[in-house]
Parts: sequence; structure tokens; C-alpha cells
Amino acid sequence: MAHDFDPGYCASAFQPLIRDYPDEQVYPFSDFRTEWGPIFHRGRLDGSARILIVGQDPAQHETISRRILVGEAGQRIQGFLAKLGMDRSYVMINTFLYSVYGQSGGTKHKNDPAIAAYRNRWLDAVFATSGIEAVVNLGQLADNAFQLWKATPNGQATQVVAVHVTHPTQPESSAGNDAVKYAAAIKAMLQNWNAALPTVRAAIQHPDRVVALAPYGDKFVDGDELEIPEQDMPAGLPAWMRGAKNWATRTGATAALKRVTITVTIPTGARPA
Repeated sequence: MAHDFDPGYCASAFQPLIRDYPDEQVYPFSDFRTEWGPIFHRGRLDGSARILIVGQDPAQHETISRRILVGEAGQRIQGFLAKLGMDRSYVMINTFLYSVYGQSGGTKHKNDPAIAAYRNRWLDAVFATSGIEAVVNLGQLADNAFQLWKATPNGQATQVVAVHVTHPTQPESSAGNDAVKYAAAIKAMLQNWNAALPTVRAAIQHPDRVVALAPYGDKFVDGDELEIPEQDMPAGLPAWMRGAKNWATRTGATAALKRVTITVTIPTGARPA
């Protein structure tokens, strides 16, 4: 069986960014899990991307798979892209290269010049090499990151439709274990996404396929959350790392142990009989 895969950072515009990335001197150890290394992107770097997704920071699934937005948030955004007819022609980058440690770490460093400078180099490279027609910023930190770039000379010279939508896992972070609050947060998020879909759809002149715009309901239903495509992942990653079942969890009896321990468990359906 033939397998597709992400060829990596072959494009010359991105190789300097991969060789020269900021470390704990820029991302403080107290606020970022720099010990796990940087996670750069997901999607096309070959010039074919037509939509840019700006996320926040990588979590445990991304840390293991080495691509961003592959967990719960990624499954939901994959469904959002499908509603736009975008199955391949997208690229995603994050506000932060490293996982945020603590509740306020991201907000504290959202305007750090050195963090923004490196991120702006990525945005410069994406817009210089791809015909991006729309940008979707996931949450306030992502929108702030994109606006910082828009204030630069390259950003000011770039005309592109950009929308700010609710982050895909905001319902989980805001509702906790309260089922009623969670259902209300999902409904509010999907209404927010429905408001953004027509604007993004109108901006994309080169979709991968033409589809009728189907808005979300009050909750996620079958087809709204999609598996991450094999073409987005490094070669050889098992299929269950792209699926909806949770397979990576931070574990440990203390905060210090949880920081340095990720337990990976193959989902039941993917195990040998």
C-alpha cells in the first residue's frame, strides 16, 4: 500500500528557519516546555497553500507527532477546512513554537519582540512562497500574533482577508467538568464559526473542491471533526496518531513530573488482536 507523507522542510525559504530557531533564551523555561523542542507547522510548504491557519501552542499530541494541530483542536479545524472545500491547500503555524507552561504564560509573552520576530519570519516566508487568500486566527493570542505581523512593512504590504474565530478547544478550557456550560460553549463557538465561514469562503478563489456551504448546528455531529490526513505527517507515523481517540496524556504525581512525562497508549482498535 502506498503512503503519503509530509516531505519536511525542503523549500529553501524555510530551511534557514529550521536551522535557526529560538531556544530557552527567548522562550523562558518557567513559562514554556522548551525541553520538548520546537514544533513548527502542519500543511503545505510547497507554495500550494491558499489558506493559513494561525494556532496557539503545541500540546502533548503535537509534541510526539512533531506537527501542530493534530489533537482535538486539529480534528475540529480539519472539519472546518472541509466545509470550505480545502482538503490539501492549507498551511498552519502557531503563535508559540513551544508548549505554554502555566495558565498565564502565553499572555505574559504575547508581545515579546524576539518571539514575534521569529514568528514574523515564518509569516514572511509563507506569504512570499504561497498565494494565501485567507487567514483564520484561532483565539486571541493567534489574532494578536497576526496583527503584530500586519504592523510590519511586509504585513502592511500584504492584502489578505483575515478572520478571528474562537479557539477550537475554548469550550473545554472554559467549562471544565460542567456539562451544561460545555454544551453552551460548544454552541457559542459553532455560531462564531458559522459567522466566519462565508467570509473565508468568499475569499478563497482556488478551493481544492467546490462544496455547498453547510453551517454547523448547535453541537458537533459526524463529519464535523475529521482525521488528520496522512499527507500532513512525517513519514512512517502510525495511523492512530492521526485519529480522534486520545493517545497521549501528561502523567505524573507532581507538576514537575507531569511536565517531563507524556504517556503514549495505542488505542484499543489499533492494537493486535
